Amino acid sequence: MSTTHDGKNCIEFGRTRHRFGRMTTPTRIELPANAAQDIRAIVRAIVESGHECYLVGGSVRDLILGRPVYDFDFATDAHPTVVTKLFRRTVPTGIKHGTVTVLIRDRAYEVTTYRADGTYLDGRRPESVTFSKTLREDVARRDFTINGLAYDVLREEIIDYVEGLEDLARRSIRTIGDPLARFTEDGLRPFRACRFAAALEFGIEPETLDAIPQTLEVARLVAVERVRDELMKMLAAPRPSVGLEYLRVSGLMDLVLPELARCHGVSQNKYHVYDVYYHSLYSCDAAPAERPVIRLAALLHDLGKIPTRRAGDDGEATFYNHEVVGTRMAKAVMKRLKFPAEDIQKVANLVNNHMFHYTDEWTDGAVRRFMRKVDLENLEDLFALRLADRRGNGQRDGLPAPIRELMRRIDTVIEEENAIKVTDLDINGHVIMQEFGVAPGPIIGKILNELLELVLDDPALNTRDVLVERARGIFARLREES
Repeated sequence: MSTTHDGKNCIEFGRTRHRFGRMTTPTRIELPANAAQDIRAIVRAIVESGHECYLVGGSVRDLILGRPVYDFDFATDAHPTVVTKLFRRTVPTGIKHGTVTVLIRDRAYEVTTYRADGTYLDGRRPESVTFSKTLREDVARRDFTINGLAYDVLREEIIDYVEGLEDLARRSIRTIGDPLARFTEDGLRPFRACRFAAALEFGIEPETLDAIPQTLEVARLVAVERVRDELMKMLAAPRPSVGLEYLRVSGLMDLVLPELARCHGVSQNKYHVYDVYYHSLYSCDAAPAERPVIRLAALLHDLGKIPTRRAGDDGEATFYNHEVVGTRMAKAVMKRLKFPAEDIQKVANLVNNHMFHYTDEWTDGAVRRFMRKVDLENLEDLFALRLADRRGNGQRDGLPAPIRELMRRIDTVIEEENAIKVTDLDINGHVIMQEFGVAPGPIIGKILNELLELVLDDPALNTRDVLVERARGIFARLREES
């Protein structure tokens, strides 16, 4: 991380220098039409009861930046019991911490009483909270200046006690108060700083960034589920590489993704511009932002290159079977971060198959076997990963002609409704059991899989009568072998 001579934040990695210059900020906020009526109704009800109420936090930040907002939070000096009585439908979401959820039509709005946090003992949450009377005191407990902005809805005024508007203009992530104190209080905040840097394409202010390596022991206490959630939010950013590089330079990556951190500085060969680490980051950037699981697969797809790297006779590095080793490593990473089993299986499938090599010599049966191996529902994602992999290479773009031809042949197979899975066969296990008088067991699956292999080579065999006849011979052979 560095700062340019004109004071603008920048971060330099790979062969790309990213600058985060200034921007202009508006003096008033335009409330979204689909929520403006509700927002004004909530504020007006609380103010007319003799209390203060302001829109606060991330919603104010994003409205200023012109970003879409889905959640609106309010801060008030009214006690939670007062807020509950003012609205017809409420939920005591976090009543201990002063938060009441107000329900209006099909939307939920969180209203939280001003508070001051007590001592943080577990590196995540305060031991106690006390309700306070002023907005300034409530803002002081928050994490970053850009999240410490408030908006007076009725007066249409932005309230800024922490120079958050200046940091928005500077495109800078800075803690409210002493960064060491803020990061020591809550170990998730450093991860959030990196995530905001990626999501907003901001830089992290130098003093704030320098405090992160000094508070890693607190960050280590954060539940892996919370870290995983921050990582996935980062992967939805325009360029996750910005946040990921901040994770690395701050030392946070060693806590959450040490396998990826070890890829830094590991050179590849003449076919790659970047080392394994930056290639992984840029491949992640190139994957579809709306499909975070593919981005995760792109980020992890080359982890196996570290243990499989060998120097060839010509001095060029080789990585034979890195996709097989990388599949095991990706699964281990995701299990450690407690990803759902479905996501682990999806990423493992993509990593394992990303090195497929298609040639014109593939028979129609080979194409159908490829489709079976990858699974129909994963084919589109695999091609998206392959495209991201090429773009992350640094010197290629677009899918090559052979892969486009494979995609055409796959479309033909799908249009012809050829059998790809056992369930596509014109018979099932019940038919086999009835025909041969056998009970359910492993032999049924063996027969069906052998039938599928026959049909993959010759789709014309996929009729009940033909399959029953072929099954008869398979059944006799399996019985003899057993």
